[in-house]
Amino acid sequence: MGGLLLSIGILSLSIGSSGVSFKRIIPLMFEGKGTTEYTILFDVRLSRIILGFAVGGALSLAGVILQGMFRNPLVEPYTLGISGGAALGVCLNIVFRLHQTFGIFTLPLFGFLGANLVILLVYSLSIRRGILRIQGLLLTGVMISFIASSLIMLMMAVSRVEDLHGIVFWIMGSLEEPNWFLIKLVVFVSILGLIISYVFCVDLNAFSLGEEEALHLGINIERTKRLLFIIASLLTGCSVSVAGIIGFVGLVVPHFVRMLVGGDHRILLISSFLCGAGFLIFCDTLARTIISPMELPVGVITGILGGSLFVYALAKGQTVLGGR
Repeated sequence: MGGLLLSIGILSLSIGSSGVSFKRIIPLMFEGKGTTEYTILFDVRLSRIILGFAVGGALSLAGVILQGMFRNPLVEPYTLGISGGAALGVCLNIVFRLHQTFGIFTLPLFGFLGANLVILLVYSLSIRRGILRIQGLLLTGVMISFIASSLIMLMMAVSRVEDLHGIVFWIMGSLEEPNWFLIKLVVFVSILGLIISYVFCVDLNAFSLGEEEALHLGINIERTKRLLFIIASLLTGCSVSVAGIIGFVGLVVPHFVRMLVGGDHRILLISSFLCGAGFLIFCDTLARTIISPMELPVGVITGILGGSLFVYALAKGQTVLGGR
């Protein structure tokens, strides 16, 4: 998995509208500072690759965690309404033009605040007497997602044309983020999420047997559910607030990785993180080169490619529930 990710990263670094051969990459690292090629490679493409690594890995990891919690292969990071909250926050910022007054940095800030408000709302509505109701959590998240989507469409209907373009482009997702502080922040959150979630890999294996069986195995199921929900939510909220809504990564990647390596979360968590990172980097490379010099939103490519692969696997009769 790691070798495949590295190969995709190098391929992405060397492919673009301004072609730079693979042989030129290493010399440029030491001798090319200040040149146009160096700027394209290490100030533009490398930032996208690193952000793709963090966002793709975080969304895939969140998908594995939520599917393990709910024991439902159709649950993904966006099911719980977190992406809707982030998108609503960014849309409000664009409509009221706060990013023009206080700076572009407020866009991801409002996205993260919107995601966190939804996390708190879903959590508070789903917990009763200290027990986090899994089905209630799922249904509440889906309903809040519908409400957020409706409010976004309302704002799009009444917003100015220039604001509408910004909302639509952000919703479709993009890895074009020049702010290195935000990129480093997402990388830190995604890797920290991987480390913390790995602590619960045995608990997730027990959850695949059902909550009652997990309780008999000595798992503190309520504490584990809360912590896993918070980890998955923060991974999703941080990713969406910086890169926009990039669909199918958290749904498709865990399925295919589970078919390859099985359902043991000791392997599945790390494998899904690396595959999700590689998948998103590959999709972003396609997005910026397939109709070069124009660039497509990466969410369009992940939707088309991820959905096509998913349908192909189903048509071939391969189960997406393998490993459970």
